[in-house]
Amino acid sequence: MEALLLVVVIVAAVVFLVVRSQKNAAAKSASTLEDAKADARQSIERLGGQVYNLIGSDTASKQALADASERNIAAGSQIDQAKTVEQARLAKQTALEGLYYIRAARIAMGMDPGPEIQGIDGQKSAGQVTEDRKVEFEGRNVEASPNPSDRTPNYYPGGKVAGRPVPAGWYSEPWWRPALVAGAWGVGSMFLFSAMFSGMAGVGYGEQEFASGAGDGSEGGSADNGEFGDSGDAGGGEEYGAIDGGSDSFGGDGGGMFDGGFDL
Repeated sequence: MEALLLVVVIVAAVVFLVVRSQKNAAAKSASTLEDAKADARQSIERLGGQVYNLIGSDTASKQALADASERNIAAGSQIDQAKTVEQARLAKQTALEGLYYIRAARIAMGMDPGPEIQGIDGQKSAGQVTEDRKVEFEGRNVEASPNPSDRTPNYYPGGKVAGRPVPAGWYSEPWWRPALVAGAWGVGSMFLFSAMFSGMAGVGYGEQEFASGAGDGSEGGSADNGEFGDSGDAGGGEEYGAIDGGSDSFGGDGGGMFDGGFDL
């Protein structure tokens, strides 16, 4: 009888410990998610304030602000839908991208760029444009520059699109947009990347890495990180899924209001 009583006590104790452990884990998980959402909302609120307080004065700044506005809408949608820490993190990534567009707009208007911004996924390994380049691709001229101009009004903060790098810089057109929309690069994209960035200091990838999608392993993807979709765009058609002002992905980057069609 004593042995049976001992077994019952042990079983009860085990059940109690298991239930308490599960409750503690659930509470900790909820707390972690709320912390992640609160962290994301700080960046989203910062972005929203900038979007509504700045007015572009030229083509480059207006385009950058349009892209920032898209990401503001997308980030708000993403955080509202976030049910995991990773989804909340991706919402923050979207907001950070928007802040890079704000920074680009300020630079284009000759203003103080403001405080430094936390890095985004894939940005460091993708590198940045360090010199003016102009290449002919499929019957049109495509330009890249470290500086904004009427010829290069489309900014990208740097990162991965559909697993491939797009260096930070200013471009004549958002040549990465088809990959954002389709979720995959066309055959000609490798040739464009090679022609545009071959031998350029500061670009983190070579042609072979671009072709394979291999990076340095130090960062995650950015534009193709999708928890909620695949990157469409908020009004113009861009990479956001729920990074897309309409929200169907957690990704990032873009061509903003660019709506021209071309195949890569």
